[in-house]
This record gives sequence, structure tokens and C-alpha cells, in this order.
Amino acid sequence: MIIGGIEPFSLSDFPGVLAAVLFTQGCNFLCPYCHNKDLIPFENNADSDFTREAILSYLRQRKNQLEGVVFGGGEPCVHEDLVDWMTEIRNLGFLIKLDTNGSFPDRLEALIRRRLLAYIAMDIKTPLGDYDKVSGTPRIADRVSRSMDIISASNIPHQFRTTWDKNLLTDLDLDTIRSQIPNASPHVIQECRQAGHLLF
Repeated sequence: MIIGGIEPFSLSDFPGVLAAVLFTQGCNFLCPYCHNKDLIPFENNADSDFTREAILSYLRQRKNQLEGVVFGGGEPCVHEDLVDWMTEIRNLGFLIKLDTNGSFPDRLEALIRRRLLAYIAMDIKTPLGDYDKVSGTPRIADRVSRSMDIISASNIPHQFRTTWDKNLLTDLDLDTIRSQIPNASPHVIQECRQAGHLLF
């Protein structure tokens, strides 16, 4: 796994937890409003000092300052070694939050089964019937729907969130998204950062 960036201290990314944020490189979605578009490619051409050992060393030095670590992206679950990274960080005593697009339900389920996650935030891009159009990834809606069910049934604190690009989603779309989220799980609307739009 390549780490494309790190936020050393955050009070807002992990509810109630002072955390560092690791931004993983690579995403399988091409959402047109993405504000982390530099993290979409699976390779980072810039020289990176964010090796696993460097990250672990940084966290060891800040065990008395930080409580948690957020894995964001990009999409963390595209990486097969995510379990290994999280296990090492969890063994250091940190709580772990996952930010995900929900497109890898099997890997998500494995993380939950191993009790690695203290919080999950999943982005709901659009009503399930429109996922191909907004995510740029074909035949993905069933996997997203399964992840929603897994998270809602997990008994892990979580939230679903939707970035509201008014050029893509209507009020009716938001109502449809809410109706598709199982078990009345919390749903948050985020305003779209228009400056981050990708150009296709």
C-alpha cells in the first residue's frame, strides 16, 4: 500500500478521537466532484517518505498525544495489505476509523470480523440505480448495497454520508438515498467543494 499523504493531527475526522489521518493512494471510483483527485492513480510519482516503518515510527512517538488513526483515501480497501497495516497500528494501541466507498464488502467484512475497526464512515454517492454513472465504475451497486447492510448490522459506531453536488443529485435523489440506507443508520449531507471537480 502506498500512503499518498498524512494529516498529523485531526479533531474532526474521527468523532471524539484525536487522530492522525493516513490517505491511501489509489481509488477505483472516478467521482466527478472528487476533491482528492491526486489520490485516484494507483501510483504516486512523487518520492514518498511514507513507508510503513516510517508511519509506525511516527505513531510510536505520538502514543501519548494521539488516540486514533483514520484510513482514508483514495479508497483504502483496494489494498490487499490493509489488514496487515491496520493490525500493526491496532497493536500499538490506537483506535482505527475507516473511510470507504463500500465497493469491497468482503474486505470490509474481514476487517470487522478481526475487530480492527472502532468507527466506519461510508460514502453513499447516489441512489443505487445511478451508481455506474456517478462512480464511473460499472456493475458496482450490488457491492455497495451489501456493504451498507454489513455496516448497519455491525454494531460498530458508523455513519453514511453523501456529498451533495447539485449538478448531479436532486432533493429527490437525497430522499431516495435515505430510503435505501438500512436500519435508520445516521446519514450526513456534505456540501460539494466545486473547485475539486475532475475534468473528463
